[in-house]
Amino acid sequence: MDSTVTIKDVAALAGVSVGTTSRVLSGNPSTSPAARERVHAAVAELGYRPDARARSLRSARSQTVGLLISDVRNPFFAEVAHGAEQAALRSSYVTLLANANEDPEQQDTYLESFLTQRVDGIIIAPQGEDSANLRTLATTVPLVFVDRTVDGFEVPSVTSDNALGIDQAVAHLADRGHTRIGYIGGPRSISTGRARHDAFVRAVARHGLDADPELITSGDFRSASGSTAAERLLSGGRPPTALLAADSPMAVGALGTLRRRGLRIGSDIDLVAFDDIEWFSELDPPLTVVSHDAQAMGSTAMRLLLDVIEGRTPESVILPTRLVVRESSGGRRRPV
Repeated sequence: MDSTVTIKDVAALAGVSVGTTSRVLSGNPSTSPAARERVHAAVAELGYRPDARARSLRSARSQTVGLLISDVRNPFFAEVAHGAEQAALRSSYVTLLANANEDPEQQDTYLESFLTQRVDGIIIAPQGEDSANLRTLATTVPLVFVDRTVDGFEVPSVTSDNALGIDQAVAHLADRGHTRIGYIGGPRSISTGRARHDAFVRAVARHGLDADPELITSGDFRSASGSTAAERLLSGGRPPTALLAADSPMAVGALGTLRRRGLRIGSDIDLVAFDDIEWFSELDPPLTVVSHDAQAMGSTAMRLLLDVIEGRTPESVILPTRLVVRESSGGRRRPV
């Protein structure tokens, strides 16, 4: 491509005016088929590319959206990001990806950067509820929440049916004969942490299981915290006979603790994770999960954001969950 080629060169080769060339390139329908054919042929021959910066200034659009995920190392959020990115590309948008690293301050740094970059909208998995930047953002740029929400914000969101997923997991473990289920939850300052914790407490009560508060621990949605939480649960006087981890990284941490203790998963103790990742089915034993479609979550969030950018008011979406039973909790039923 010759970067010195201008729209005037295209117009001259096509034998039409600069104004006609501009209308063809912007997709304006008030041009003749013959003119459009000549302009596109000239563009191809000259290798012309419009100046994206000038075009965005004229259109007040950058054709760019920001995507701020919670932790780029978490496979669940990687899938969310991929789904969002591919949906954006199908609508001729590019995505700027940022990692909050489960840190409100890092989140705010990237939000400021997104505004500087003049993005047309932002998808965010918010880090808690005390961000002044987030409140300012909600009034200045189209915004969609993904996976997590913030109370008091009238913002479209895409989340999973956390209550159903947790209830499915607890019901399955109760049916296996477990009465003492250890729960490794996320921080309750985050909506998913609260929703899954509250759902677990309700499910334990509904199934008549042991409501010992010592059976509930919390981490930070990262692997190391899952390991620490599992160690704490198993070190008590009456350890649980099953563990339910509220996300996949904490489940991986718990898995490591169980292996170090020499426990046979699915036999000595059952393990269930909220979130599925591709290689969970390849473990020995394969891991029982509450599955939800992270790719669909990302693509749906992008669809909602593009609707908001176009001035529409889409409804929030709650995606379904389903329990996938594998050998980590699918072996011989325990006696009650």
